Amino acid sequence: MSEQSRSTGRIRGTGSRRRKPSRARRVKRIALWGAAALVVVGGSGLGYAYFTLNGNLKGVDIDAALGAERPDDVDNGSQDILVLGSDSRSGANAKYGEDEGSARSDTAMVVHVDKGHTSASVVSVPRDTLVDRPACASDTTGEQVRGQKQTMFNTAYAVGGPACAVKTVEKMSGIRMDHYVEVDFTGFKKLIDELGGVKITTAKAIDDPNSHLALKPGPHVLSGEQSLGLVRTRESVGDGSDLGRIQLQQAFVKALMDQAKSVGVFSDPQTLFGLADTATKAVTTDSELASVKKLTGFANGLKGLGSSNVDMVTLPVEYDPESPNRVLPQEKAGQQVWAALKQDKPIPASATAKSAGDKGDAGKVVR
Repeated sequence: MSEQSRSTGRIRGTGSRRRKPSRARRVKRIALWGAAALVVVGGSGLGYAYFTLNGNLKGVDIDAALGAERPDDVDNGSQDILVLGSDSRSGANAKYGEDEGSARSDTAMVVHVDKGHTSASVVSVPRDTLVDRPACASDTTGEQVRGQKQTMFNTAYAVGGPACAVKTVEKMSGIRMDHYVEVDFTGFKKLIDELGGVKITTAKAIDDPNSHLALKPGPHVLSGEQSLGLVRTRESVGDGSDLGRIQLQQAFVKALMDQAKSVGVFSDPQTLFGLADTATKAVTTDSELASVKKLTGFANGLKGLGSSNVDMVTLPVEYDPESPNRVLPQEKAGQQVWAALKQDKPIPASATAKSAGDKGDAGKVVR
């Protein structure tokens, strides 16, 4: 396979501080995009562990890497966040396949939180989308990497890391990313296990040896390993494409959010510390979020969100007639999606009505 492979993102707080929410309301916001277990750090009362948790966090200075050539920073209280799932096969992730030389963005979501922080729109970007990738600096060597036309979206992360992925998303959307959050395979699994698994119901059997997942129809409590298998599976669900996998990922995120409402982590300080410790080790964020204090402030601003007020769509695309394994953005429909986010409005249903990403029934397999 050529340079066409996989990508990444960043986040900024509003600066305001609110009263400490009740336990029930705090639990409600856990696990918002796979990295959301970060919120347990807020108001946890783990003063003695503050420096331990702070030391776990890894930050990337997106602002320094990208400089001034970015979309305007609209400071109206809304937030735009690039959330990436990295598929590096190095270290503990080696059992998921051979590393092809660099990590790639296996999952990419642009999350827009409205200015009132009462609803959110999530736009999944298929990793195989052909885009014009801008020139950017490599995060490992610092050398400038040439831009490339009509290359896969996830090559941005592969060649330039988080900053290049953010730059590519900003070029596509015309929207400045306030924050970036990245979770890798192993971190994702550990977060799910610390939360006690995720309850889902499958409408049909799933059997995918490639993602190490076999589930019969019916209710399940998925472990971290099984959850990872579910969000990676594609061969046995829908049309076997990455678009079907995205539908599964979106259904899983909603199930995770629903279950998090009833997780009693705050009743057990040891469990709470374990979750906070795992969460802060599991993620890489933009440097502005890379402290317990700043993550706490960010999390407090998301306390009102639940799955019922999060709208999840896939960037409008169509299959590339020259390569069925690639997709092309539907330019007009895509602009409708980005315009809605810019204007802090819901994404109109008409924007995705003719998208290949909204066809198929993979999303109905899990609830």
